[in-house]
Amino acid sequence: MRIDGLPLLLTAAFLVLASAAAIATRWHRVGPIPRTMLVLVSVIGVTATAALQLNRMTATYGGADAVTAPTVAAGTGGRLVETTIAGRASGMTMPAWVYLPPGYADGHQRYPVVEAFHGFPGSPKGWLRKLNAVGYLDREIAAGRMAPTVVAFVYQTPDPLIDTECTDLTGGPRAETYLTVDVPAAIKTRFRVRTDRAAWGLIGYSAGGFCAADLLLRHPDRYAAGAALSGYATPGITVGDGSERTTNNIAWRLRHLARPVVSLYLAYAGDDAHSRRDTLLMARLATAPMSVTTAVVAHGGHSNAVWRTTQPPAYDWLSARLARPVAVP
Repeated sequence: MRIDGLPLLLTAAFLVLASAAAIATRWHRVGPIPRTMLVLVSVIGVTATAALQLNRMTATYGGADAVTAPTVAAGTGGRLVETTIAGRASGMTMPAWVYLPPGYADGHQRYPVVEAFHGFPGSPKGWLRKLNAVGYLDREIAAGRMAPTVVAFVYQTPDPLIDTECTDLTGGPRAETYLTVDVPAAIKTRFRVRTDRAAWGLIGYSAGGFCAADLLLRHPDRYAAGAALSGYATPGITVGDGSERTTNNIAWRLRHLARPVVSLYLAYAGDDAHSRRDTLLMARLATAPMSVTTAVVAHGGHSNAVWRTTQPPAYDWLSARLARPVAVP
């Protein structure tokens, strides 16, 4: 059973309705202590219902059920592998899900890699459950719009209540080190992938969109391209060393530092005011030698619907800019 499963959600909703009914019918018939208890039960029920529904939307906390890939025709789809990445450099140890493209098991190629970052609050399961990433990857690869690619869906925080924005927080999780050192090291060791910078890319939505763009600019020696879906130009948190105003601030970097030779894809919804403003700012500042592509959908706000829509063309765009699979010598 999932902690945010429908039975628990309905139970919490029932408690809210029962409490409301009790307050409406019994309020003037009971003393102060029972009244206080009725109010407490109502507040707890409302809070629990809201928290459960938020978790259903973001997949922040998992239940006992496993993440499963969408059903595809036999022999035509990729495979999702769960692994644990112990970060020697960062000190962070967390699970990850790795998509292996069709043909990986029987082939003799090394594949390009994309690291995928989720939003906050959230987890890699948001990609897999809410955004159907495996289904889209299977479809784009089968259609020939995307080269077979290994995609790593990774955590960017060990604590679901701490928003790292994929940075090394002072006195906190070293998410940037984990994502740019430990994760690539583990993927290169455990899977048949290309190790050259030209074959590595990034993608993220919401806070993960900031991560993809920020880490691309900070580590152009490790990544060739990045795609930000409804991303931001600033981290929106306090890193602890002031870098949220400088080197961990995309707008600041593009204004004050040399622009690296990388490719950046920026997608947003026209009615998502914050992401629209920041995306247009990044696009205006990201001049040559950077290559920038923007994409916009008219409506949808800051939502899973927008990320489902913009995800497939982002994969295709990344694939066109990353090195192709190569035969193992």
